[in-house]
Amino acid sequence: MQRHLTLPALAATLLLSAAAPAALAWNTLDGQAPLIIAHRGASGYLPEHTLEGYAKAIALGANYIEPDLVMTRDGVLVARHEPMIGATTNVGSIAAFADRKKTKTVDGVTTTDWFVEDFTLAELKTLRAVQPRGNRPQEFNGQFQIPTLDEVISLAKQKSLETGRTIGIYPELKHSTYMQGVSQGLGFSKNYFEDKLVSTLHAAYGNTANAPVFIQSFEVGNLQYLNTRTDIKLVQLVDADDVKPDGSMSLVAPYDQPADVKAKGGLLTFADLVSDVGLSFVKTYADGIGPWKPYLLKTLADGVDRNGDGVVDGKDRLVAGSTGVIEAAHKNGLFVHTWTMRDDAGILGFANGQAEIEAYLKLGVDGVFTDFTDTGVRALAAVPEPETYAMMTAGLALLWVAKRRREQKRK
Repeated sequence: MQRHLTLPALAATLLLSAAAPAALAWNTLDGQAPLIIAHRGASGYLPEHTLEGYAKAIALGANYIEPDLVMTRDGVLVARHEPMIGATTNVGSIAAFADRKKTKTVDGVTTTDWFVEDFTLAELKTLRAVQPRGNRPQEFNGQFQIPTLDEVISLAKQKSLETGRTIGIYPELKHSTYMQGVSQGLGFSKNYFEDKLVSTLHAAYGNTANAPVFIQSFEVGNLQYLNTRTDIKLVQLVDADDVKPDGSMSLVAPYDQPADVKAKGGLLTFADLVSDVGLSFVKTYADGIGPWKPYLLKTLADGVDRNGDGVVDGKDRLVAGSTGVIEAAHKNGLFVHTWTMRDDAGILGFANGQAEIEAYLKLGVDGVFTDFTDTGVRALAAVPEPETYAMMTAGLALLWVAKRRREQKRK
């Protein structure tokens, strides 16, 4: 016997189908919405790695804030992008510190600059942050201090209470091999840098994978070491020098290999880490990967001016689609957080920063690092969340049922 659903039954069926778990999952490893990670804070607007920059990023909607970590002469972890601080502080204008300028080699690159490990925390606190990118706002230069890791943690916890949202932190251990030498030279243990981070995080959040914390590094050995010391989530960063016209990755030193691998004469490259074998290897010590974005979405430079602005540049690249790295990482149980999205630079194949982020969210990345938190938040809202889409569909169905009822009453 042929059966027909009544209008109320049809409406109930549509609502139940809209609530089915399969329809609600994002295309991420855990089915949850991707994370918006504030790269060095709200660095598109304020000097990077400052409490003010982190606070602005949180106000703009960031899920996580990222402090890159280096170490002072007295063993305090502070937030700076590199051990070299000439470009991100006003140290060069202070006569009392003129003799601190030195020439050192970091990961095979010799640089003459001021190095954070030659300053005590008290001395660093007399410095002020500046915006290193000339095309970004300069009016806040000289206003903000260099924060410690403890201060960043306190800010994240304070803002979590104020906003009712969990604000996580995403510290990066910068140049661990280099810092191990620094640690020993200052009289600390070889792994003081890593151990200090772990003890600080455990005191603040506990030793648990559920902590709102990710620890990231471009090196391998330090992550393997940390894997024996903490249950906090670990992330293997994957670098490259450039992306070639055909979409393949350019691996030129020092962006060809993890620094610790190169120091030991190893052959492992960054590109190897996102191969099938490499991802299986990463899974033995880390929870996720953080590849530079061209590893995930292939674009081609074919000389066509697609946006018609009379200039052929990165925005005109032909988007060729997923490289398969996200899919392979997810099969290995690894989440994928990619970097760095910038409204004012590095847009490959897209007209603007929001369109670029949207494309990566649709690919299935689990998180994106962005200098412009608000752009990331808008992109996340613009990509139809499956649950929202399902409820919209159910809502339209109910409107249709209501309309049919009115029509039947008129007959």
